[in-house]
Amino acid sequence: MIKKILVPIAFSDFSKGILDYAAELAAPIGAELLIVNVINERDLEAVERIASFGYKVDGEHYVHIIQEERRKILDEITENLTLPDDKVSFSFLVGDPAAELLKMVVDEEIDMVVMGVKTTDIRHIFTGSVAERMFRRCPCIVVSYRDNETAERLKKRIMKNRSRK
Repeated sequence: MIKKILVPIAFSDFSKGILDYAAELAAPIGAELLIVNVINERDLEAVERIASFGYKVDGEHYVHIIQEERRKILDEITENLTLPDDKVSFSFLVGDPAAELLKMVVDEEIDMVVMGVKTTDIRHIFTGSVAERMFRRCPCIVVSYRDNETAERLKKRIMKNRSRK
């Protein structure tokens, strides 16, 4: 039985679609939706490198600003979710995205992960991506979300490649 659905979002153009899709899955079964955004530790390392050159920036301030900006976007994209408030939660994590998501899957006893993939190029759809690492290592169901436009583009590419053979 699916009780908890993890929805990692990167605040891309697809984030709202991913959330809506996950909410559609969660609603009829009464599952809880855990929305998470991981601030990549590489970004923090870059900020610290810049600070080492004498610029007035620091990682803690960077994280705070990013969280504020993303919280506003989250409020907008979750505005029309019809799930009860007690069934939706949001958290920020900092670290390696795939590693942090996998830890959360185990720690929170997640039953399903609904996520998008970054690329639209079918040849590189999983290479080196967080999604690819999640599909290989995650101990629970991982659902890959596709919006209609991406699905149609991928279908056309497959048909084009098929006709070349």
